[in-house]
Amino acid sequence: MRTFNNPVLPGFYPDPSAIRVGEDYYLVTSSFEFFPGVPIFHSRDLVNWRQLGHVLDRPSQLNLDQIIPSMGIWAPTIRYHEGLFYMITTYVDNNKDQHNFYVTATDPAGDWSDPVWLEDAPGIDSSLFFDEDGKVYYTGNRVPPEGQDYPKHMDIWLQEIDLTQGKLVGEKISIWQGALKVGHAQEGPHIYKIGGWYYVLIAEGGTGHTHAITIARSRNVAGPYEGNKANPILTHRHLGRDYPVVNVGHGELVETQHGDWWMFCLASRTCGGYYRNLGRETFLTPVKWENEWPVVNPGKGVLELQAAAPDLPETKWPQLPVRDDFDSAELSLIWNFLRTPRGEFWSLTQQPGVLRLQLKPEQLTELANPAFIGRRQQHLSFRAAAAMAFKPGGEGEAAGLALIQNADNHFRYELGLVNGEQVLQLIVRSRGDEQLLASEAYLPDTVQLKAEARGQEYSFYYRADEQETWKPLYEKADGRVLSTDLAGGFTGAYIGMYASSHGAESASYADFDWFSYEELE
Repeated sequence: MRTFNNPVLPGFYPDPSAIRVGEDYYLVTSSFEFFPGVPIFHSRDLVNWRQLGHVLDRPSQLNLDQIIPSMGIWAPTIRYHEGLFYMITTYVDNNKDQHNFYVTATDPAGDWSDPVWLEDAPGIDSSLFFDEDGKVYYTGNRVPPEGQDYPKHMDIWLQEIDLTQGKLVGEKISIWQGALKVGHAQEGPHIYKIGGWYYVLIAEGGTGHTHAITIARSRNVAGPYEGNKANPILTHRHLGRDYPVVNVGHGELVETQHGDWWMFCLASRTCGGYYRNLGRETFLTPVKWENEWPVVNPGKGVLELQAAAPDLPETKWPQLPVRDDFDSAELSLIWNFLRTPRGEFWSLTQQPGVLRLQLKPEQLTELANPAFIGRRQQHLSFRAAAAMAFKPGGEGEAAGLALIQNADNHFRYELGLVNGEQVLQLIVRSRGDEQLLASEAYLPDTVQLKAEARGQEYSFYYRADEQETWKPLYEKADGRVLSTDLAGGFTGAYIGMYASSHGAESASYADFDWFSYEELE
C-alpha cells in the first residue's frame, strides 16, 4: 500500500482551497502580509505539489504598504468554470475592514487579471459557487443582520453575483449560523452540489485550539439548511493540547476523476509544548459518504501524519534544490517579500550568480518593506545557511540572516558596524523587546552564516569559507519567540536574507552567493 505524509504542504500554507479540472488539481492558500500573494500549486495525485506561481504577483493587484502583520490577504477560494479560473479572496486592512475581490485567468500559472472589487460584500472568506442553472452565487460571513447573540457570532450568507458586471445582485440571504452556538467565528464557507443536495461546509470555533469543520445541507441553494447531527465532522479540539496536530479546520472537499472524495484542511504541528512556529499547514484526509453526509477519515476521524495515498497515479515533480545559487535571472517561487516591494533594492543581474540586496533605511521592526527576501520554515528541525559578502559603510549598517515571525518577534543574525567596530551579532526581539544574545569582532568582509533548529533550540554558527569549520556564536537560543503562541497572529516563521541601514540613506549593499535550506532528522 502506497502511503503519504502529512502535511502535504508543510509550513505556512493556511486556508487551502482546491479544485479538480480533468485530471489536474489546483490549490491556493492565504498569504497575509507577504508578497507575491496567494501561492498557487498544481498536482495530479493530491499529494505531490509543484508551485506554479502566485495569483497576485503585481503591485497593481496587491498593495500591502504598511499592512499590519497578519492582515492583508485572507482565505482565498479557487474555482473553474467554462475555461476560466477564478480566485476570490478578502483583503483585510489595518482597521480590520474587509474588502472582497476576485481575479481571473485562462491559465492558472498566470497572468491573472487585476482585481474586480465587490461593493456591499461584508465579511471575510468569500467564495463562489456555479450552479447547474447558470447562476453564480457569492458566499461569505458577516455579522448577523439581527445582531450578535454572543461574541464572534457570525452569519453565513449568500447572494447571486453577476460576473459580467462584477457586482452582487438580488438580496442577501442568511443560510446558516453554524452547528454549535458556543462555536463562534463561523467562516470559510464553500458550497457544493452533490447528489441533489446543496452542502455548505464551514469552519467554526475560531482559528485556535477549538477550530472545527461543520456541514449543513439543503435541497435549495437558498435554504433552509439542516446541520449534520454528527457535527463537527472534523476537529482535534477534543484530543487535548498534547496531541501533535492541533487547530484543525477550514476544509475543502474535492472529488477525484474516479469518484473518490478527499478533504484539504489546515492544521498545525506543535513543537516543544504547545508552540506552533510553522503556523498553519495544509493537510489531506479521505472522505466517505454515508446517508448523504460526509464522514471524514472513517474509523479514525482525525488527521494522520501518515496515511494511505489516494488511488491516483503517483506524479512526483522535481524537488527544489537544497541550495539556491542565484544563477537564474528571476527569483525562485519559494521567495517572498514583506509587503509590496518598493524601489529597486535587489538584483540578480548586477553581479551574475549573486543576489544583491541594497541596504534600505527600513528595518524589520517597522511596518514597512525592508530589504528582506525570505522563505517559509517548513520543518520542526532544519538547517539554513548563506554565504555573504558585505562591507558596512557606516554606523548601524547591517546585513545577514533573519528568522522572523513578525516585526516584534524575530532573530537577526548579522554582520554590522557597531561603535566603529565590525562585529557579528545575534539579536532576539520578543514582543517588541530586544536583547543582544552574542557579539564578536569579525574583520573579514565575507562570511557564511548558519542557523540550525532542533525543535525549539536554535543555534547560530559562522565561518569565513568552506575551508573552515563552523564556529558557534550562540547555541540553544529559545525558538519559541517564532511561535504564534507567543508572537500572536496567523502566519508562520520565515527565514531569509536582509540588509538595513537602520534609518539612514546608504549606498552599501550585501551580496549573497548562495542560500541553503534543508530538513534535519
